[in-house]
Amino acid sequence: MRLSLVVPTYNERTRLGELVEATFAVFAAHGIEGELVIVDDGSPDGTGDLADALATRHRIQVVHRAGKLGLGTAVIAGFAVATGDVLGVMDADLSHPPSAIPRLLTALEKTPADMAIGSRYVAGGGVHNWPVMRQLMSRLACVLARPITPARDPTSGYFVVRRPCVEGVQIAAGGFKICLELLVRGRVASVVEVPYVFTDRAAGESKMSWREATGYLWQLRDLWRHRRAHPASQRYLRLTSPAS
Repeated sequence: MRLSLVVPTYNERTRLGELVEATFAVFAAHGIEGELVIVDDGSPDGTGDLADALATRHRIQVVHRAGKLGLGTAVIAGFAVATGDVLGVMDADLSHPPSAIPRLLTALEKTPADMAIGSRYVAGGGVHNWPVMRQLMSRLACVLARPITPARDPTSGYFVVRRPCVEGVQIAAGGFKICLELLVRGRVASVVEVPYVFTDRAAGESKMSWREATGYLWQLRDLWRHRRAHPASQRYLRLTSPAS
């Protein structure tokens, strides 16, 4: 298996089917041998049942968890059963366009990078349909992480990474910023960013809250401490063009 994409879900029944069809269409169009690993945290809206039904038609593994245990731990649970040489993460609500998957995979495989991040904050990237306050909070979160990683968008939820760089990594945060967690605690020596436009969900309810924002600050504190205890350099690779 070339690529395993983990899709954490909680009450995502509305758009999950559309995401699955779009993703496998991209796999087929670009000759990508890929699978989805859907990790559902006991969604009361029936997301888990829909995932099981979709798995009868597509190359999908479904992990059912008993309750809402956090996005970060859902990703790690998905990685544990994934079979791909490259592991990745994307949201279930189509805020991460499946059309960007081939560019992420190419950026990882055609450069010495250990991780390719779908980035809103490099040339060619951006956000759509996002409230100004959310944009400011996101930018601030990235700036606060700059002392521990050179990535411009380390809070992105859309990325692919070489399996050996994250296999067996123990995370300390169950919240939203799993990319940053893996950048610091994993074995990621070099990173490349691929521009994409994030589009806020058109259906369902956003999982972001002030509680999550506060949790990020605690997570950041722990990662600063980890980086001081385990100093490591991380190389930032620039793409020569958005499609390279």
